[in-house]
Amino acid sequence: MKKVFNQYRACMMEKKFIFSLFSSLLLLFASIVTNFYAGNYATRVQSNSVTDVILSNIPVFQVENLFVYGSFLFFILLLILCLLRPKTLPFTLKSIAVFTLVRAVFISLTHIGSYPTSLTIDPLSFIHDFAFGGDLFFSGHTGLPFLMAIIFWPNKYLRWIFITTSICFGAIVLMGHLHYSIDVLAAFFISYSIAHLTKYIFQRDYLLFLSDRELF
Repeated sequence: MKKVFNQYRACMMEKKFIFSLFSSLLLLFASIVTNFYAGNYATRVQSNSVTDVILSNIPVFQVENLFVYGSFLFFILLLILCLLRPKTLPFTLKSIAVFTLVRAVFISLTHIGSYPTSLTIDPLSFIHDFAFGGDLFFSGHTGLPFLMAIIFWPNKYLRWIFITTSICFGAIVLMGHLHYSIDVLAAFFISYSIAHLTKYIFQRDYLLFLSDRELF
């Protein structure tokens, strides 16, 4: 813990780090607000459902707890990981913000209705504040862990943890008929593109990210 405290103290002495961290939090907040309005809009104007080669051939499984609490556990673990490694915070937060903004654009353009047999998520669940019903393309549950896998790729343990999480979430949302198969499949390609886009846009933050030699 003392080592972590010393890392924070060293980082906070750098004005560039403070500015980068503040800007990343601001960008993340803006992306969450944008996603909220985009999700509500997509849900309000969603059209009819369509057939799906996977969902049309599998029953609905009761995966609500895995969907909700699995998401909660993923975010907690990611938060702990970044808080223990302050150098990773600015770039990771900015990557999540860009991911959220890109997804907000996609769900604003695509208004396919939920699959008729889609699992109903408890409206009192915290996840209900981030999943609105019409915000289907692309799957955030699949895409975000895969984005983290690309970002933390040099660390083989984290890489496979995030890849496994992404695949598991992809299976869960399909088993619950919460996403169409195209939402899950496209998430891998879009997240891969976002990862490389953020590395290009935020080069200085990415170099700081990689400078944590103990992590990589």
